[in-house]
Amino acid sequence: MDAFPAMGTVRRRRSRGIPVPAALGREEVPAAGGRRGEEGGGLSRRMALKPPTMRDVALRAGVSPATVSNVLGNRKPVDPVLAERVRQAARELNYQIDRAASQLRTGKARVICALVPRLENPFFTALVASVERRVSVEGYDLIIASSNENEEEEQHRMAALLSWRPAGVVVVPGSDAFVVRGLLESARVPFVTVDRVTDDPAIAAVEVDNAAAAALAARHLLDLGHRRVLVVASSLGYANIRERCAGIHRAYEEAGLAAPGVLEVGLTFEEIDERIERALAADDRPTGIIALTNFVTMGVIAAFKRLGIRSPEEMSLIGYDDYAWMRVSTPSITAVAQPVDGMAAAAWRLLQARMAGEKPARERLACRLEIRQSTRRVGPPLGVRVGSSGAEGAEESGALAPQTPSPG
Repeated sequence: MDAFPAMGTVRRRRSRGIPVPAALGREEVPAAGGRRGEEGGGLSRRMALKPPTMRDVALRAGVSPATVSNVLGNRKPVDPVLAERVRQAARELNYQIDRAASQLRTGKARVICALVPRLENPFFTALVASVERRVSVEGYDLIIASSNENEEEEQHRMAALLSWRPAGVVVVPGSDAFVVRGLLESARVPFVTVDRVTDDPAIAAVEVDNAAAAALAARHLLDLGHRRVLVVASSLGYANIRERCAGIHRAYEEAGLAAPGVLEVGLTFEEIDERIERALAADDRPTGIIALTNFVTMGVIAAFKRLGIRSPEEMSLIGYDDYAWMRVSTPSITAVAQPVDGMAAAAWRLLQARMAGEKPARERLACRLEIRQSTRRVGPPLGVRVGSSGAEGAEESGALAPQTPSPG
C-alpha cells in the first residue's frame, strides 16, 4: 500500500479498515487486564491522538457520560462506589472538565468570585480560604481579587470578576459606600456582603455583633482596674470600627467613667506602626490598649518592642482577630476572636440561597474574648458590672475571673 509512502509502515484498524501510519501514533498500551486490540487498547489509541473526553472516562469507568458529569460536576448524588470509579478513571486518563464548554451550555460558570479590601490582611485571607473550602465541595472554583481599599480600583476589579459570568459573588466592601453594588445589580449576579455591611435589608449580609464584642474587651479591662485606656482604630470611616468604639464607650459610661480616647492610625502597617509609636512615646501613657484590628494589634506590639514597653507589666493589650501567632507569642495575646469559619459558612449558605432565587437574608454572629497573658490587674474592679452591656451576641472564654489569665 502506498497511501502514505513517506511515513513508513502502515497498520489497519480492524474495526473500520482505516489505514493509520504507524509513525503518527504512540505505542499501544493495553488497559489493565486487557490485550492489544481489545476495548482498553482501542481507548489508548484514541487517547494518543486527542485529549480525553467525558465519554472516554465513562468507557473506562463502565458508566454513562451523565454519571461522569454528575460526579465530576457535583450535580447530583451518585453511589459512592460508582463515584470513586469515575474519579479513578478521570485520574488515569488525566481528564479535566471543560469549563468553557460548560459555561456555553448553561450561560454561567461553575465559578464563585470574591472581592476583599486587602489580601495582605490575615483576616481577609482567612475568610476567603474558608469560603474556598466550602465552594470547592460543591464543585465550584473560587476566583479572588482585592481592591486595595481604593474605590476606583474596587470597581475595576469587580468588573473584571463579573466578566467571568460567575454563579455568585462574595464581597467585603472597601467602604461604607459599597460602590460596586450597582455593578452587581446590573449584572444580575447573586451576591452576599461580609464584615463591612450596610443596613439595607435588600442586601444579603453576614456580620458580627461588633459593639458587643468590643464591650467584652472593655469590661475585661474594667474588671482589672484599668482607668486609663487607649482604643487604637484603623479608620473610623468604617461602620464596623465605629460600632466597636461605641461598644467600648458604652461599657465605660455604664461603669460611671469617662469614655477612653480613640487613636485613628490608618490602614497600612507603616502608618499604624509610626502613629502608635508616637502616641506611646508620650509621658501620660495608658495602662491598657484595645486594638480594634489584627493589623493594629501587630503595630502595637511592634511599638512595644521599639519603645521597650513590657506587656503586661507596664501595659496591658487586647488584640483583635485571634490567630495562631497570638497564642504562641510571648506573652500570649488576649484577643477578641471573630468566628471566621462561621462567617464563611454563613456567607456561602446565604449566597446559595440567593443563587436558588430566595430573598436576601442576614446573619449576625457572636464573638468571644480569649483571655491570655497580655492583660493584668492594676487595681480593684471599676464600676458595677452590667450584664446587659453587650452581653448579647458575645461571650468570654473561660471564667468571669479574668485576673488569672490562661496559659495561652
